[in-house]
Amino acid sequence: MILTDTEILKAISSGDIVIAPYRRQYLGTNSYDVHLGEWLATYNDAELDARRHNSITTFRIPDEGFVLRPEGFYLGVTVEYTESHKHVPFLEGKSSIGRLGIDIHATAGKGDVGFCNHWTLEISVKQPIRVYAGMPIGQLIYFEVQGDVEVPYNKKGSAKYNARTEKPVESMMWKNFEEKLMMELEK
Repeated sequence: MILTDTEILKAISSGDIVIAPYRRQYLGTNSYDVHLGEWLATYNDAELDARRHNSITTFRIPDEGFVLRPEGFYLGVTVEYTESHKHVPFLEGKSSIGRLGIDIHATAGKGDVGFCNHWTLEISVKQPIRVYAGMPIGQLIYFEVQGDVEVPYNKKGSAKYNARTEKPVESMMWKNFEEKLMMELEK
């Protein structure tokens, strides 16, 4: 079940959902609008390797905006810091963003119960487009879960994206290979 505006407000009041900064005008009928933060990032290498840490360079979006290019891939971040303690948050692009040819996530639109952070966006575009810090970029939709959660995301030892940051975070896929190697060595 998707939470309505009144249910999102109840969850915010109880502390089950945290959105900071929160502004009432961004609460929709059954979603909350999030905005592009001031930071973007690009990978430093043209060829990435899933088994190693791929470094990124972060930079601020200038006041005059920044032109995203189709041949590039960008990591962005939401202005909003969010927490979800009893609901599964989904991040979707706003239709007005999609109509400009902007995709805000490649595969990671679903959060976990216990996710507490800014959202890193995986941005690609169909044609060059100038974007601005603070512009509406997506909407969070909250789903009710059935049953108790044994270990929320922010309590998992294996969670790779728990460190609070206002900047985009690069892929931590390489940690999966480290974990697998450690398990093999323990055998």
